[in-house]
Amino acid sequence: MGRFHRHSDETAHRHGGPDGSHGSHDGADTGNGSHDGADAGHGGHDHGAGSDVGDHSGYRSGPERVELLKEILSENDRTAAANRADFAASGVSVVNLMSSPGAGKTTLLRRTLTILGPGIKVGVLEGDIETSLDADRLEGLGAEVTLVNTSAGFGAECHLDAVMVRSALPRLPLSSLDLVVIENVGNLVCPAEFDVGEHARAMVFSVTEGEEKPLKYPVMFRSADVVVVNKVDLLPYLDFDLDLFLSNLADVNPGATVVRTSARTGEGLDGWCSWLRGLASR
Repeated sequence: MGRFHRHSDETAHRHGGPDGSHGSHDGADTGNGSHDGADAGHGGHDHGAGSDVGDHSGYRSGPERVELLKEILSENDRTAAANRADFAASGVSVVNLMSSPGAGKTTLLRRTLTILGPGIKVGVLEGDIETSLDADRLEGLGAEVTLVNTSAGFGAECHLDAVMVRSALPRLPLSSLDLVVIENVGNLVCPAEFDVGEHARAMVFSVTEGEEKPLKYPVMFRSADVVVVNKVDLLPYLDFDLDLFLSNLADVNPGATVVRTSARTGEGLDGWCSWLRGLASR
């Protein structure tokens, strides 16, 4: 039947029909970007083959759409609650790490694992549409790493949902971990719309993305407990107004913790790691 996907404008569509194509969209027209995938490398991770992505068609609206949205959210929320119960039973804290593609999540996470060291036992659930490239980069840094390719049986979704996360939990030794980081698929919209059972949400924002992003993508920024403003080492070379960005962020999420970092130079990472330690000690 395929999987369903909800947008913040209350439109929804089905992914991954039996023939590997996208199914129908429900609601108003939306602009759709493309996902570029490569052949998945294996490197000791659990992941499967990708599927072709076809055309989108069949827009609908009205009561049918409303019922569809209720079905999507109910299923996801039930599974998220089950995930959260498993995390509680294992005594592990979980953060959902989100960003747009290229904001620096994986580089930040590499530096983070090095700083946290063996004092905090970390598991990473790596989400990507295709490839094991990011998961491979996290190997050898002391964390337990498992991979979910959303092209492998999930319709090439542009986010992780609670069902996908649950499918990966048996591959993580939850009871021996202090912290699990779910590195979500790079996307500035969809990951924020799905509870996966996490205890907190963190967002990595790159200063190369523009000051207006909190206003254009408020769902993501509003959902974040902490916003990591990354690549601050580039500020001298960019026409970027940091004060304006912070003002826009405060307009949509005045309670967010803001940490300024450079994953490349290490600037600000102590503050970020301190926040993670606080989460892990809850």
